[in-house]
Amino acid sequence: MLDAHLLDVEVIDDPLAATVALEPVRSRLLAELRHPASAATLAARVGLARQKVNYHLHALEAHRLVRVAGKRKWGGLTERLLVATAATYVVSPGALGPVAADPGRAADRLSASYLIALAARVVREVGNLVRRARETGKRLATLSLDTEIRFRSAADRAAFTSDLTKAVTNLVARYHDQSAPGGRAHRLLVVAHPLPHESRNKEPS
Repeated sequence: MLDAHLLDVEVIDDPLAATVALEPVRSRLLAELRHPASAATLAARVGLARQKVNYHLHALEAHRLVRVAGKRKWGGLTERLLVATAATYVVSPGALGPVAADPGRAADRLSASYLIALAARVVREVGNLVRRARETGKRLATLSLDTEIRFRSAADRAAFTSDLTKAVTNLVARYHDQSAPGGRAHRLLVVAHPLPHESRNKEPS
């Protein structure tokens, strides 16, 4: 059973924290710490000396990637039990500073580079919003749609794109109110890309 206070996903936007989390041994320790464990327990699991594990744990703790979950007595000593702050992590493009992907710098809005930049902006913006919502004890309202579609031809794909564009444009025109008192602007993003080969169903023989 996962720790009750464990976040589903944590967005890392600090460059130093990202460097710490991406180090292979520390990344392995984070994975092991989805459940509270001591340095001695982790050392046995990953095959390292306890002193080395402690060194890595101190680095993770210093960047708030792990926290103390409790303490226990063991052989006359008191051991700290540590746990990761989240089940999974995503490094925000914001951690890259001025070289981070930015859709505003993409000239071709039909390119894969532009799509990647849009996705990067989502991680950066939503990561910041989630952090603020957590600090104020509020819930962040979001909407996500995820589906797959197999087109018979490039012509069908083009027709679908045209129909989808018209449908989204009509919905936005119907619900958008620039002057609504107390209204809040939302970002709507619709993207499509081919599935990776390993995700596709095998063709019938």
